[in-house]
Amino acid sequence: MKIKVEIDESLNEEEIIMKVPALNQRVKLIQDFLSDLSKQQTQMIFYKGQVEYYLNLSQILFFETDGKDVQAHTSADMYKIKYKLYELEEILPGYFMRVSKSTILNMKKIYAMHKSISGPCLVEFENTHKQVYVSRRYYKLLRIRLEEKRLIG
Repeated sequence: MKIKVEIDESLNEEEIIMKVPALNQRVKLIQDFLSDLSKQQTQMIFYKGQVEYYLNLSQILFFETDGKDVQAHTSADMYKIKYKLYELEEILPGYFMRVSKSTILNMKKIYAMHKSISGPCLVEFENTHKQVYVSRRYYKLLRIRLEEKRLIG
């Protein structure tokens, strides 16, 4: 693989162009990695009452809707956030994934998955009682994404 960097001072932001003979798994992984890198936001503002908290995204287990509000869960606490789930999907790093209509989880925080034949999969997180359900629609994709993460580090 050749890597070439060209400086173009007329650009307002970085642009990456990949020239490949065919679209394969390796190219897809590179594309996903670069996409994740461009979305690297390590902190967000969370709210509890009138207090603003600046937390690293690595602390978040999952986001879920509760009526009109979206809540972010850490292992010990819960915060509100001023984004909708569809907005979070666009700005969160690639290790976050929607797993149901009302939930986005941090794949790096998964401790165990309990597969049910008749219903949704239950996900546990380490050192907390908190759990989320993965709908059957998202289960297979979650398994594939977890396997990809395991293979590339």
